[in-house]
Amino acid sequence: MTNNRILFINQEIAPYLTSTPNAALGKALATGMQERGFEIRTFMPKFGTVNERRNQLHEVIRLSGINIAIDDNDHPLIIKVASLQPSRIQVYFIDNDDYFQKLDEDEDAVGSNRPDNDERAIFFARGTLETAKKLRWDPKILQCSGWITALVPMYLKRMYGDELSFKGTKVVYSVLPGKISAPVDERIIAKLKADGISSRDIKKFAGLPFDTDLLHHMAIEFSHAVIIDDPDVSPELLEYIKSTGKPFITHEQLAAGPDAYAEFYKSL
Repeated sequence: MTNNRILFINQEIAPYLTSTPNAALGKALATGMQERGFEIRTFMPKFGTVNERRNQLHEVIRLSGINIAIDDNDHPLIIKVASLQPSRIQVYFIDNDDYFQKLDEDEDAVGSNRPDNDERAIFFARGTLETAKKLRWDPKILQCSGWITALVPMYLKRMYGDELSFKGTKVVYSVLPGKISAPVDERIIAKLKADGISSRDIKKFAGLPFDTDLLHHMAIEFSHAVIIDDPDVSPELLEYIKSTGKPFITHEQLAAGPDAYAEFYKSL
């Protein structure tokens, strides 16, 4: 494992999505860490608003082609790639027509109002980890940012924990601004169990409302450290983060910019 490798798993990255501060942060953090000597690769969903021609995306045949079963339905995984300019960082896009094509009823670029956001998060987590495993890139830090990445830490721990590519990898989860406007489907519990997540793990989240904070709790439980990038994080979630005893850095501490992130990564 190379000590300076960071794998960013992002909800949004500019210029592929340009309408939110989260997208600008996704780009700034990746390029900022590269400028500080880290080796970077990134993943994000190939949302329907991403312009493939303008951003020069192309399919990676050797990484595409598997089916991911969710709730007894098979969904083909398509992997596309582009180079983030001018840094030339490789950006891998997780694509599937069932989950990431733009719908007329989408209220924003990421479809935060969709009723199937639980399955979209499951598909993105499994698709990302399957692809990262094939790349054999061995990151030292795996940084997940945004609610659609929230199930990556759980799946990494429970389904991919024995993979050599992730031995010794430290998982960091960033709580970003933005919430799911539709309730999380309560059948997420059954879908996670179908993928081998144990009842013992699921019990840790009993009693929580089926909303964005549930996904945050799931991510934090299986991460090594937390970055609070949301200035309006709920008091309940903040207290939960503190109660875990895991290293965390607050929104106020991040005012120093990329240097604050770099020092936090190095401390792990």
